[in-house]
Amino acid sequence: MTVFLVIGGIGLVLLLASLVFGDIFEAFDVGEGGFSGIAAGVGAVVFGASGVIAQSSGLPVVWAYVIGVGFAVVAFLASQAVVKRLSETEDAPPPPLDGAFGMTTATTGPSGGEVRLEGVRDLEARLCWAEEEIAAGTRVVVVAVSGSRVQVRPV
Repeated sequence: MTVFLVIGGIGLVLLLASLVFGDIFEAFDVGEGGFSGIAAGVGAVVFGASGVIAQSSGLPVVWAYVIGVGFAVVAFLASQAVVKRLSETEDAPPPPLDGAFGMTTATTGPSGGEVRLEGVRDLEARLCWAEEEIAAGTRVVVVAVSGSRVQVRPV
């Protein structure tokens, strides 16, 4: 029973670490995105739990291992499929904003302002700043990006 408890405990630690810190195997490029630390943790936890339950119910140790491995494989494959499906629905990174054109919606200067950038993916107004004061309604181009703010200059 100790083997089941140890492997289940390791799986629980792996699962929690992957949920809290992000997928552990992704950081090391293991499996090139085809292997999830979350799925491995789920598989190990299910192996440990089903093995302990099987052995506690009086089944021989061999059957406890067979049941543990069987349930672990099914749990791993199911959770891997869910993780893969969820990762495929992630949004693509936003396009680079350097060189994008727009129109100032408020007077903009070194202390800040607002610009509406052109483009299908960027519909909202963004906070911006400029080296010199620019009147509202002036056509501008983005020259730098800092977080969600952009630096603009007149065209």
